[in-house]
Amino acid sequence: REALQMAPQQRGLLELAWGSMEDASVSDEHLSQGRTGVFVGVINHNYSRLLLSDVGHIGPHTEQGRSARIASNRISYVFNFKGPSLTVDTACSSSLVAADAACRSLHSMDCDVAFAGGVNAILLPQSFLEFSPAGMLSVSESCRALNACADGFVRAEGGGFVLNQTPLRCASCSSRIQPVIASASVNQDGRNGGIMSTNSESQVSMMHQAAERAEIDPSMIGYVEGPGTG
Repeated sequence: REALQMAPQQRGLLELAWGSMEDASVSDEHLSQGRTGVFVGVINHNYSRLLLSDVGHIGPHTEQGRSARIASNRISYVFNFKGPSLTVDTACSSSLVAADAACRSLHSMDCDVAFAGGVNAILLPQSFLEFSPAGMLSVSESCRALNACADGFVRAEGGGFVLNQTPLRCASCSSRIQPVIASASVNQDGRNGGIMSTNSESQVSMMHQAAERAEIDPSMIGYVEGPGTG
C-alpha cells in the first residue's frame, strides 16, 4: 500500500541505489554494517501536487510518499544505512551539489561510503508553463549550450547514482572502481543580473578552485561536460 503512494522519484532512486551496489560488487548487508551516507538531488515536486489535488486519495502514507525530503531517507531506511542522509534542491545543479556534499562527508569521515546522485520526473504541464513566460525553454526544442544560436533549454527526465569511497577504503576492499572524483567545488553568483541568470566569472572561479584542490593544471583538461542551461 505504501509503495502505491511513493513518488516515482523515490521508487526510481531505490532501483538506482541497488544498481550502483551491483555495479560496485558490494551488498547492502555489508554497507549496513558501517556508516553509509546517502546524498540525493531532487528538483521537481509534481507528484506532491498530484496526490494533494485529490483529497479522497490522501492516506497514512501520503506525506512520506510525496515528500522530496524523504527521498534520501527512503534509501537509508530500506537498506538500513546509518550514515548522513539528506536531500538537496538547487535546481539543475542538485545532483552535483549532492555529490559535493558526499565528498565532504567522506573527507570529514562522517561516513565510510556515500551514495550520490539525483532524479527528475516531469509529471505535470504546469512546470512547463512556469518556464515559458520567462523565455527559458528552447523554441526550437533543442539544447545548444555555449552556442550563439542557443534559444533556451529542453527539459528531460532521468536519474543516476554513484557509490563513492575514499581511496584508502577502495584499496582495502574488492569493490570495482570506476572514475575517480579528484575534487569538488560549489559556489553561488551572489548579486547578478537576475536570480536565475548565470555568471561566467563565478563559474570560472569555481572551476579554478576545483582544479587547485585536485592539483590539476586546467590546461591539461581534455574533456568537459556541462548542463544544457549553459
